[in-house]
Amino acid sequence: MKSPLVYLHALGMINALGGDTDAVARGLVADCAPGMGVAAFGETGAAFVGRVTAPLDVAPPPHLRRYDCRNNRLLLAALVQIGPAVAAACERYGAGRIGVVLGTSTSGIAAAEAALAGNARDERCKAAFDYVQLEIGTAAPFAAAALGLQGPAFTISTACTSSAKAIVAARRLLQLNLCDAVVAGGVDSLCETTVRGFSALESTSSSRMNPMSANRSGINVGEAAAVFLMSREEGPAVLAGAGESSDAHHISAPDPSGAGGERALRAALDDAGAVPEAIGYVNLHATATRKNDEMEARLMARVFPNGVPVSGTKPLTGHTLGAAGATELGFAWLLLTNEGTVLPRHLWDGVPDPSLPALDLVEDARRLQPGRLVMSNSFAFGGSNVSLVLGQS
Repeated sequence: MKSPLVYLHALGMINALGGDTDAVARGLVADCAPGMGVAAFGETGAAFVGRVTAPLDVAPPPHLRRYDCRNNRLLLAALVQIGPAVAAACERYGAGRIGVVLGTSTSGIAAAEAALAGNARDERCKAAFDYVQLEIGTAAPFAAAALGLQGPAFTISTACTSSAKAIVAARRLLQLNLCDAVVAGGVDSLCETTVRGFSALESTSSSRMNPMSANRSGINVGEAAAVFLMSREEGPAVLAGAGESSDAHHISAPDPSGAGGERALRAALDDAGAVPEAIGYVNLHATATRKNDEMEARLMARVFPNGVPVSGTKPLTGHTLGAAGATELGFAWLLLTNEGTVLPRHLWDGVPDPSLPALDLVEDARRLQPGRLVMSNSFAFGGSNVSLVLGQS
């Protein structure tokens, strides 16, 4: 028997494009990201990053004050946007039937960094820090407590596929009838540890990242939160297909053949019952690192031999790591649910890499062809690969 369809009803977002879904949608269309630029990071010096510039003025409720850190404030800023939809779901299903699945890779590392630095100056500074801010696993339980939800709540951390895998896990909870609705997505905040780490790997760019270019030189680390309310009830967009694979090629480098990523894409198409020609747009992972873009370009040429419009949106958000999958699926959701919205443009210097297959990069004002599906790719350290397919209801 075919599994029931799962729909994405409401979306909350915050990133370098803006502080809520409306601002993000406007910035995406206008290629305007106020948070992209150079910022100071302690002893690291300056780095080009994607920072949230909107105020984070939604604080945890008093009984959750020990969780108060930038990462959880980003999460709350996204959650408050879907608050009415979650409240309606609680009224309909009951809090015990609503779960939370979130992805993150940094959690509250920035809070720990600040506490350690402050404690070195004055031991009283450590009083503002609580270890639960740092724990990777607390993101989903914190969100569940903040929303008053009592269903399953767990956090996934698989680096840059974390929130894409959270979406897939949420669908499983719904298809197995373990939940009637699930809040799913991801959150990550900027921290010196992450910026230094990618710099040590020689994977960061000192200027805006330049995906698929012959001149690409690395990522801009970013921060974001993106959350959906998902259920089996019909909604504006359907999660038509999902594909996952793990090639375990290397701890940080992708399999240059792209075989694992290709399996994920083809599994997502099979799950959606779709041929490649049914896809009208693909949001690429496109990190602007030498190896990722080479791998992704080659597998895209194999899966879509007749071409498909594609773009990489990370130059407008930075690489938001554990939040990237949900953030970029959010762009797909906006494209499907806002009639007439143009496809996100591919921002780069226009210099193709002659060693890579030519892709149909969206550089002009194009719109999604009626009835077409939208795909979003996510790839991570350790060979974790996820591809998601969305369609209109």
